[in-house]
Amino acid sequence: MAKHVSKAPASTGIKTVGLWMARGAVVVVAFIVVLALTLFLSLNMICGEASPKARQTFVTTILETGQLKFLASWFLSPEEIQSVVDSNSMEQMNDAVDSDLVDINSAQTEGEDIEIIKIPGRTFEATLMKVKDPSRISLASIYPWREEGETLDTFVTSNGAIAGINGGLYASTNNTGGRPFGVVVSNGEIQLNEPNQFKGLVLIGFTEDHLLEIISVDGMSKAEVKQLIEEKKIRDAVTFQEESSDANNHFVQLVINGKARGMNGMGSGLNPRTAIGQCADGSVLMLVTDGRGKSGHLGASASDLIDIMVEHGAVNAANLDGGSSSCMYYEDEYLMTSVTFYYSNDSWKMPVAFIVK
Repeated sequence: MAKHVSKAPASTGIKTVGLWMARGAVVVVAFIVVLALTLFLSLNMICGEASPKARQTFVTTILETGQLKFLASWFLSPEEIQSVVDSNSMEQMNDAVDSDLVDINSAQTEGEDIEIIKIPGRTFEATLMKVKDPSRISLASIYPWREEGETLDTFVTSNGAIAGINGGLYASTNNTGGRPFGVVVSNGEIQLNEPNQFKGLVLIGFTEDHLLEIISVDGMSKAEVKQLIEEKKIRDAVTFQEESSDANNHFVQLVINGKARGMNGMGSGLNPRTAIGQCADGSVLMLVTDGRGKSGHLGASASDLIDIMVEHGAVNAANLDGGSSSCMYYEDEYLMTSVTFYYSNDSWKMPVAFIVK
């Protein structure tokens, strides 16, 4: 006699799966809530009076970011934020570059034309590229500007170059990267001349004689900037911002005429950085550091950049950019990349890049 085997209704199985899915969702939501609460309480403790140094590091670091500045205002008043900025600022540096201190014909002929130097730091790792011949360095761009820029490797390969780094202010929201800010000069052509887009803009680039110039264009008119570029014979340049406040916390000048910039307190926060310098023999130092959690590193400070530039003989040096944009490409690979995991073997899109042919 055949046995009758009863089967559970299909709806029962569906309800069981739905129940487990609901429980899983509750666990995930609970985890996110706990994580967010832990983060909030941790930041609240950091911004408290118990650890002034931790608060200073947090505020100066977060104000240098593009999208997370608002976090400082969650825990501190505008007056408290500005107080931290003022007590951790950098001394003004307005001296003009003395071109007589650089002799590009005195570069040593021994060794490689391009030298790669790895530099470990307490809160960062850095790669320094030393290029003996400054005439090999130029600024590539996507001009005329559009909404979407190009990655650094594309700039390098499409221009027949061997290396490159990022540099200059640009619109980075949503990684579109097609529009620079301030002033851009490429191969002697002024491709952008908006010196009043932001306060405190500083021109950083090379003359036709391959000398690195670092010149404030803050408050200049378009006509004055055009005249400056023509008189100084600027062939390739970008602008970055020199301004310390609770809205923007940026710096440019690092070393001018062999003199390192002075610091008040910490000087700056800890972030990824991109900087450029020139030695007395004309050779160029291109520096990129990591940070924002990559390899467990917070990043480099202005003081770190200055120490590296001075140690390697920079007569003049400037901060070019920082954050997720910081990257270096050499011989078909990224030596330094963006801090975000999904760009670990790539770079953010950008409108311009300093390249080495």
